[in-house]
Amino acid sequence: MKVAVIGRSGQLAWEIQQLQDAELAVFCLGRNDVDLSSPVKLTEQIKLLAPDAVINASAYTAVDTAESDQENALKLNCEYVGNLASVCKKLAIPFIHVSTDFVFQGDKGSPYLPDDAISPLGVYGASKAAGEKLIFELYPQKSCVLRTSWVYSTHGNNFVKTMLKLMSTKPELSVISDQIGSPTYAKGLAIACVEAAKHYVTGIHHYTDNGVASWYDFAVAIQEIALSLGMLEKEIPINAITTADYPTPAKRPHYSVLDKSSFVNALPCCELVHWRKQLENMMRELAG
Repeated sequence: MKVAVIGRSGQLAWEIQQLQDAELAVFCLGRNDVDLSSPVKLTEQIKLLAPDAVINASAYTAVDTAESDQENALKLNCEYVGNLASVCKKLAIPFIHVSTDFVFQGDKGSPYLPDDAISPLGVYGASKAAGEKLIFELYPQKSCVLRTSWVYSTHGNNFVKTMLKLMSTKPELSVISDQIGSPTYAKGLAIACVEAAKHYVTGIHHYTDNGVASWYDFAVAIQEIALSLGMLEKEIPINAITTADYPTPAKRPHYSVLDKSSFVNALPCCELVHWRKQLENMMRELAG
């Protein structure tokens, strides 16, 4: 199977590339390889590659910056996504797109289903929601959207690596405890994207690691595992704070746990693992 991945430097694109083997050829297309702004050029570039599926692992993900950069957020997360969907439709290629828990307001209090009403709190979530809408207006026949949350990897910048750096240099940390979600190891998400392409999954589905955590819980687990693996020399205090104690330009959903039942039904071959186990797997890999 030949898969074209839109994106090259991000966590997800990198993890998909690591899955390459005798049965899977992965071609990651970065900014210099593909012109997402031009449907004509994009069609030529994808047609030349002749992939069996296209996975979009590129996005505008700077949540706070998006509040003052709405034009670019919408361009990358909606306009360019629409161009990709149109090209995949023209070439009759399955299209897998990754979206976010930020399309939800976060006040439901129980895990969000794929067909629950969306109500983004900020520009980033609104731009991703607009991209989802455009995909299913243009190419519902062979498109699949996987919503995910709190993604991290051994590659690139993310919460886990930031916490490890701070834990090795700061006397203590304060981490938000009233935002609840599910951490997701990008390696598992990469497998989910590829399997969705292989099995022609369509519609909107949710994929995260199993279990629920706050950012505070996540940070505490990172320190515990890092100490057990010898990645940190000493334990430091981690203080639980509220969202109000740490204001940011963009509002975050307080509760954005995603219900993964439809994903499990569509792809029973993909095993869901608890986030803490996946965190340990990633950190062991990071520790070498």
